Formats: sequence, C-alpha cells, structure tokens
Amino acid sequence: MLSRLFHCRRPRAVQRAGRRAFTLLVMMGLPLTAQADGFDNLATLADKGFVISAQAQLLGSGESLGAIAPTRRLSPASVTKLYTAAASLDRWGPQHRFTTQLVSTGEIDEQGVLQGDLVFDGGGDPALTSENLWRLVQRLRERGVRAVDGQLVISQWRFGPVTCVTTDRCEARTHSDNAYSALLSSAAVNYGSWCNRVKPGNAVGDAASISDCATVRPLTRIDNDVETVPRGGDTRLSAQRVSDAQGDVLRINGQIARGSFPREIYRASSEPAEQTAKTLMALLRQAGIEVEGYAISTTSPPATAKRLAAVDGKPLQELLLRMLNYSNNFMADTLALDLVDAPGASLLDAGKVLERFADRLPGHGRPRLLSGSGLTPENRVSARGVNALLANMYQRPALFPTFVAGLQLPTNGPMHFIRRGSDTFQRHVMLKTGTLNEPVTVRAVAGYFRTRTGRWGSFAALVNGTSQTPYLAWRQVLPLVAADLTDMIQAH
Repeated sequence: MLSRLFHCRRPRAVQRAGRRAFTLLVMMGLPLTAQADGFDNLATLADKGFVISAQAQLLGSGESLGAIAPTRRLSPASVTKLYTAAASLDRWGPQHRFTTQLVSTGEIDEQGVLQGDLVFDGGGDPALTSENLWRLVQRLRERGVRAVDGQLVISQWRFGPVTCVTTDRCEARTHSDNAYSALLSSAAVNYGSWCNRVKPGNAVGDAASISDCATVRPLTRIDNDVETVPRGGDTRLSAQRVSDAQGDVLRINGQIARGSFPREIYRASSEPAEQTAKTLMALLRQAGIEVEGYAISTTSPPATAKRLAAVDGKPLQELLLRMLNYSNNFMADTLALDLVDAPGASLLDAGKVLERFADRLPGHGRPRLLSGSGLTPENRVSARGVNALLANMYQRPALFPTFVAGLQLPTNGPMHFIRRGSDTFQRHVMLKTGTLNEPVTVRAVAGYFRTRTGRWGSFAALVNGTSQTPYLAWRQVLPLVAADLTDMIQAH
C-alpha cells in the first residue's frame, strides 16, 4: 500500500519528488489508493472510475478507523432519510403524533343533518391510512351526524399539491408503474397510492377479481386483463396507473393461479387529495352518512370551524421505523414538509430546514439538501458530515434508541439485498442504504457498528458514478464495505 510506503524513511530528494507527484495526482483528480486507509476494498472502485467519500470512526473517542476523501460532497440518495429522521426527532420527540380532523362551521340539526360543508383538515400525517379514516367516520357518527347538507371539502392548506422536482414524480402526474414516486399532500392517505387486491376468478379462464384494499368496490376505473390459470401455475402481474380527463385508470395484466392468495398492487395516484376524497366519500356512505359531493381546497378552515371528529396517528418512533426500514420516500418527504412552519411548503423549503439542522451539527459542514427522501439527485453531503450526524444522535440518550431502531441489521432486516458479507458484518452493523440509478449510479450506505470489544462506531460510504462509469449493483459494493468494516470491528 502506498499509504504504508509514505511512512518509510527515504532520502529527502525522494521525499520531495514523492510529495510533488502526490500533489499532481490530487490536482488531476486521479483516484488515490493512498487515501484509502481502512477502506482498502472499497477503494478498488475508484480504479473503475467511481467517486468515493468514506469514513469510519469510533464514537466517544472520535478516533478515525478509515477514510477516503471524507470531506468530498456526493449524492447520498436515501441516506438523506437519516437527516429527516434526526431533524424530526429533534423537533418533536419520539412520542409526537399528527392529528387529522373533521371540522365544520355548520350545526347538526335534530335529524342528524350537518347544515354546512364537512371539512377534512389534513394534518400532514405521513402514515394516514384507510383505517384511520374509518375511525374518523365512526367518531363522526358518534357525534350524531347522519347526513351532510353540503360538500366534503378536502383541505390541504398545510402543503399540497406539492410541485414535483424529480422526473419520477413529474411523470406520476400522468402515469405510474410504481409506488415510490407518489405525489405529496398534507391531506394524503395510504401513502399517496391506490391499493387494489387481485384474486383468482371462479374458474380457469375467468378474469381475476379486483377490489379496492379498503372499500372493496374499486375507487378507480379498472382495465382488467388478468386471467385465472390452473392451480399450481405461475402468478405474474404487472400494473400501470394512467390518467385521462376522467381521472385515474388502473391497467392490470397477467395471470393468477387458482387457489393462490390475493395479491395487492400499489400504484401512485395522480392527485393524492382527490384520492383521499374518494376514499372518505366511500367510507362515509358505508357508514350511512350521505354527502352530496366533494371539493379540494388549499385554504385553511375558518377560525370559527368546530371540531367534529379527530384521530391521532401513530407516534413518531413508529413512523421512523417504517420510513427507514422500507426507505419510504412519501413518508420522508411528508415529514420534511411538516418541519416547515409556513403553509404552502415546497420540497425546497423542506430542504432548507434540513440544511439548517445539519449546519448546527458540530463538524458537519455545509450540506445541500433539496428533499427529505433523497429522490433529488442534487443532494450533496460528505462522509464526514454523515458521521457528524450519526455522532450527534449517539450523544442524545433521549433520542438515540428511536433513531438507531430504524436502521437495519443485515442478518434479519426486511431488505434481503443487504444480507451479504461476513457473519461479523451482518450481526454487528446497523445501516441505512441509498440507491439511485439516474442520472448516475449512486450506492450509499451509513450507520453504526459495534466492535469486537463492544465499542460503538459510525460509518458512511458514498459511491457515485459518472456518465462514463458502468452500472454498479449492490452485490458489487456491499461485500467491499462489509470486508472493510469487518476488519475494523475485529481489530477493536
């Protein structure tokens, strides 16, 4: 290793020549294996043209165990969610709950008719589900409401519709073949995605049966091209949500075997607030509460509006567990938007709040964060900055247990692709990954580890490709990080 050679005694002339060569390589931006102390395996990716920022340290003492260009700012992809989680805990604490409510300026008459609009006041709950809405409807019935002489108004005054800033989300306004690009609103339900359940038909050759996951009767138009095949056959499904002048259409193709369990399909909706309106309208009717129609609003309910029903979401510690474990983009960006105090927040506003939070962390340096999810490829942080964040959370005993609980242990985490490397790596490391494929490859990973003697450490490894580098799979990256961390863990 060049790093070891640089510590040998040499004639001064040779030392000066070595220093000049070293400086020239740095100025030329060439990969330097010499800078890979402690990350010898990961450093091999630099020879293939990938750009790296990495650092590992022992917490408490701050001793560095390895580094590659630790101050270089690169795209962290979903490692950004660590900032969103930390800032949320810093603002609200683990037990904070978001409240969603139904309000109105009208009165309930003796027949149980609400004389006025029923306003759904979206509270920005990133995990609001149909079950929450059903509880809300039941509490409305408990108030004696049997009909509404007015409209259901979905108020997304806190934020929404949020302007898209990434290709995936902008495309989701017209079509989507996934759920990760769901659009954002403070009045969204079910993570901004339609959920439909596909089950086999009554006989081979019949069309499959498709229903809404919450209301049974589909809330969108369905183009069903799924055939029932014999028992034991393969089940293969594909789906795309498209939108036209009449709204969303879910096109589902493929086949499903007789006797197989129903399969659930999630696709981002084109208008989250309208999705909430349709879902809530259906649940109100199922509860026997008649409403004429619905409207979408970006203005807050009048100050004179009275609360008719309310439901609290899950505590923040449970939200973060789900957001980090499953790298939920909708939840992360919604939480970041919730951090903005002014109404009508944008993702850029949310990013500025996260930047200010990171700026206050000792030793972090200036980040660039344009979203809380990391879907924005322009986000930039350094390995040293990520370690500063991790160190700060470790030093906060009231917040650290919740924060670290959201990270995955490779040996039993929900994401199977991280189950690589040595047994030491799989059982001693807690991590968050980040993945982007466009416009360049990003493979990022950060988290905590416990050494052989039980000491805590933190690490971050950010790998970015360029327009000239090949595709990089996790199976090519994670074993390298695992090997380097294994050596560090066993050496301490």
